[in-house]
Amino acid sequence: MMRIHVDRAKCAQHGQCEISAPEIFRLDHDTDALVVLVPEPDNSLRDLVEDAADACPAGAIHIVQIT
Repeated sequence: MMRIHVDRAKCAQHGQCEISAPEIFRLDHDTDALVVLVPEPDNSLRDLVEDAADACPAGAIHIVQIT
């Protein structure tokens, strides 16, 4: 299992994470805040989360492995 950490200070709401992994990330357009829908996804979603982290132009998404 993993935990998703978003550095809110770096996040610029580009929305690339939502495009890469809409099951995990959503931009709230009313508040301009990034919502992590599944903060601790299981490993079956790892590829989506890694794609979203790689797509983030600000480098704001980090994956922390938890046991």
